[in-house]
Amino acid sequence: MGIAFPMAEVISTHVPVSYYEGFYLYLYFVSLIFLFSMYCISFPTVRPLKSLSGQRKFGGERTADEDESDEAAQQKLWRLPRRQTMRYGSFYLRMGAVAFGIGSMIYSGLEFGQYFELKKNTKCHNVYLALTPLTRMAFIIAQMMFIFMKNIRFESRPQLRLVLRFGLMHMIATNLCVWLNVLIQETKHEILTFYDPNNNNFSAVLSHNNSLHERRHRRGLVERHDLFECRRTNIMGSLVQNASPFLFPCTIEYSLICCVILYAIWKNVVTSPAGKTQPGGNTRSSVRSAGKIVSHQTSQHFSVDCANAHRGLFSGILVLVFTIISLIMFFVLLKEEEFQLIAIYEFNICELTLYVSTTVACLCCMFQMRNLKYDLRRNLDLDNILLVIAQTGLYIYSMFSIIAGFFSVEVTRPGILITAAFSLIQTTCQTIFVLDAWWRRCSTAQDMRRKPGRQLVTFMLVTNMAMWTVNRLENTRADFHPVELRFYGVWAWTIITHVSMPLAIFYRFHSTVCLCEIWKSTYKMRLVP
Repeated sequence: MGIAFPMAEVISTHVPVSYYEGFYLYLYFVSLIFLFSMYCISFPTVRPLKSLSGQRKFGGERTADEDESDEAAQQKLWRLPRRQTMRYGSFYLRMGAVAFGIGSMIYSGLEFGQYFELKKNTKCHNVYLALTPLTRMAFIIAQMMFIFMKNIRFESRPQLRLVLRFGLMHMIATNLCVWLNVLIQETKHEILTFYDPNNNNFSAVLSHNNSLHERRHRRGLVERHDLFECRRTNIMGSLVQNASPFLFPCTIEYSLICCVILYAIWKNVVTSPAGKTQPGGNTRSSVRSAGKIVSHQTSQHFSVDCANAHRGLFSGILVLVFTIISLIMFFVLLKEEEFQLIAIYEFNICELTLYVSTTVACLCCMFQMRNLKYDLRRNLDLDNILLVIAQTGLYIYSMFSIIAGFFSVEVTRPGILITAAFSLIQTTCQTIFVLDAWWRRCSTAQDMRRKPGRQLVTFMLVTNMAMWTVNRLENTRADFHPVELRFYGVWAWTIITHVSMPLAIFYRFHSTVCLCEIWKSTYKMRLVP
């Protein structure tokens, strides 16, 4: 239903605009009811621990010892029951959920404001267009609070386990439906930016060899004037149109993080015995038998050791500056028709330099860290799962770019083909490195002094920020790669970019998160007393 409803509105000419918004309101309201119930159930109860021992029950004088006893008893009269802190997902992952959640709420707020500019007594004016974004904002903030709950424990009410399973799975389905709806709607709006309703075809973006594409896609938009009439116009509509390429990936990335965290909670509820839950996914504690070394995380203490990281940091900053300058030059040259090919080559060289340098750094870092202690009792963490899922977006994007670069007329200048191939190689090497280094720890004093690979981990951390910037700009417009756009056409390439690029952007962000965790945890050890 999450796929069929929005797709039917876009494809068919007989489906009214926003006819399915009631379905999303059902998803949001049921999720909000479930979340409110969980807040009530999980809210910590207070209980009296000690009565006022010094208070006289029947008159008489009070001694000094009794006064001290009264004061101590009053300080300890009410106390929250002590619980083991359990969280799902690392700190960086949950902070990413907050950042993407803020972007998603801004996106929904702009859509809500757009409703007040729609003309009344028209088919575009629908109260659902205001109610749905408003409810989505409430759902996002409530879900964010749920993810940040310190203790998600329901062992005192095992009879509610069935309700808990249903509610968590319903929230997972809600996030997936939001993901698909935003993806389809933004793809539609991106296609409409190329559409000229007067001529019933696309604009001059396909100026070279565009006759075939024009004939191919004209049928798909014939009699779809309702799409154009209800497109984003006026002040708020234009603001949404300009900001949505930057904001709608936040909704997709927020939904992805929430889906994985909620699935981990659901799996914990299903697999754990009745009346007992297990700790969440961020308890990365491991005890080493050799030397009795333990590495673990606590919520009360946080320290950062920046030793053996400065060269990698400044090398990464140089690469980041080089990337920003190259992007500025690309946008300047792309506006001039005679320099468009030069702009494409310059951008390909920038991307290729990023991928090659990061791949070399990744391989060298794997070689340097090969002797660090490896935890054989490993288990796939939430961060690892998210990284593998997000990598599919880069695989999809790179493979379509490789095909376009190989068969396009620019095959004699194979910059696109080589760049896409190295992008594929770089992401594969980096994911393998993260999955391996995630479970390695320093086990000797010599390792702690040398900190092998930390310079390169720092370098990759900063270069992933640079690649995140590149992918973020690639997502803003489908015509960022004109060769692929002309090869696949407006419909196909817009769909490809809107499906794959949000995942690619999230991969770069989450790679930075994972590298931060490796940078912080791999080179830290504690002796067991």
